[in-house]
Amino acid sequence: MGPWRITLFTLLLLAGLRVSGATVSDSFKECSQFLYMRAAPTGIRGGHLKRVCQRYGDKPRYATLYDSSRRLAVYSAYTFKKSDGQRRMDTPWMYEPQLASEEESGNMRTLPPSDKTDPLLEESQAVLEDYVDAVEYERGPLNPDQHQADSQDKAAIYTLTNVVPQITDFMEGSWAAYTDRIRRRLNNFCRGVSYIVTGVTISGLTIRRGGQDRMAIPKYLWSAYCCPRYDRNSPYEVRYMFPSYAAYGLNEIASHSVVEVPLKTLENFLKNQTGMDENVSIFLNGCVSENKFKKKRR
Repeated sequence: MGPWRITLFTLLLLAGLRVSGATVSDSFKECSQFLYMRAAPTGIRGGHLKRVCQRYGDKPRYATLYDSSRRLAVYSAYTFKKSDGQRRMDTPWMYEPQLASEEESGNMRTLPPSDKTDPLLEESQAVLEDYVDAVEYERGPLNPDQHQADSQDKAAIYTLTNVVPQITDFMEGSWAAYTDRIRRRLNNFCRGVSYIVTGVTISGLTIRRGGQDRMAIPKYLWSAYCCPRYDRNSPYEVRYMFPSYAAYGLNEIASHSVVEVPLKTLENFLKNQTGMDENVSIFLNGCVSENKFKKKRR
């Protein structure tokens, strides 16, 4: 362990930050409550995939599958909370110390200044400097704060392991409209827990810094929700979108409209994308309705 890393770790301790057991592992055991039937999506390939239970304030907030070799969040899985859609604007960007070292905290921490960044941190995940010269891209959250209600749940989305490089017009245009449309739909018609998984496919393109590949650029963003208990008296134009529905959009300057599709259609689409295989399944058994329909008397 280098002398600078010792200094950084000591300073964090002196700052009063609690050090707890790391929550990067081979499973999402500590945060499986954010997964439908406590089962993670299947059919996603990669040699450096890390399962991260995203912790903030000593509490798991959601789950992220993170590709440390590409410094890219592959997906984030979370439970939707009824929300007014307001964003939290006062939260500093954070990082995941557990990705830099298994000996460090499971709680996300505020990013240090660029001239004091631990090399292990920079090697293990994206940092703010990676976005400085990538003028076409913004930090696009997979778990957006508009889908959370509690202030701490909203704060917890501001870690760079929950965001991906997203074309600005796409993020602020069609994807933002889709995110809000889902918020209103689940607010109005979901009667139980809503599980959402939002992820990416890779393009082969990267953001470079200092002559090195730093971050993979997503080709598509995709998302799916599962609401097993919903309002069966909802209007037809939304009722067929329950218990599950999905969407995807192209992360490019042009042609980036978001297409809403049935869950199975999205899974079939993903099977043909880089990093996916034939066993792609986002929700166990395709998300099963828990609604009990009364039989009509003859």
